[in-house]
Amino acid sequence: MFTAARGCAVLRHMDRTNGLADEPPAAYPTVPYRPPAVPAGEAEARARAFHDVMARRRTVRDFSERPLPDGVVEWAIRTAATAPSGANVQPWRFVVLTDPERRARLREAAEAEEREFYGRRASAEWLRALAPLGTDWRKPFLETAPAVIVVFEVHKGPGSPRPYYTKESVGIAVGLLLATLHQAGLATLTHTPSPMRFLNEVCDRPPEERAAYVIPVGYPAGDARVPDIRRKDPEQVMVRL
Repeated sequence: MFTAARGCAVLRHMDRTNGLADEPPAAYPTVPYRPPAVPAGEAEARARAFHDVMARRRTVRDFSERPLPDGVVEWAIRTAATAPSGANVQPWRFVVLTDPERRARLREAAEAEEREFYGRRASAEWLRALAPLGTDWRKPFLETAPAVIVVFEVHKGPGSPRPYYTKESVGIAVGLLLATLHQAGLATLTHTPSPMRFLNEVCDRPPEERAAYVIPVGYPAGDARVPDIRRKDPEQVMVRL
């Protein structure tokens, strides 16, 4: 039935499509939502147990040569891909690099950009903020980690629709990815060289895909060390109204 309300909706859609009288897409069918049944008395304990594991997560730069268990990266990516996304476009691509030659190319290209960053592009304020962490242009972890996941944002292209809230959607997915890998006993690092266009060539990706994160994955080296830092207390990050 064509009601007045539906007529207005079609006109608004025509405005958005430059006058093309396309029918709005049909609504998705619905299914019952059945979240995990957690007794109220256990909810806080479960949340705290998850926190206690995640509080031990750290960014690691020294990886061992120990191989990864079969399937763990795939399941982590499957979990990441459950993230919410703008208009359910799911605008992400996860490229897993395990080939040593490919990872060597990645390191060479990334270090070239990082030399420029530390030598010319970064402001003095930015370099002062990084100094306590002991980072520099050298990125050996791109070769020593047994796997590197390069995460791309997928923008409008020949085979992909226009995404919405792309950075937010991909950022949530990466959070789930890091949490899953940590829960599996693996270490990670979030590396964001700038600019990142070289990653399309290294990873054989089309121009509508834009690199957002480079994440080495593996077991920490036996002598791995991390900066002794503290996270902010809840009172500094949470506001109750």
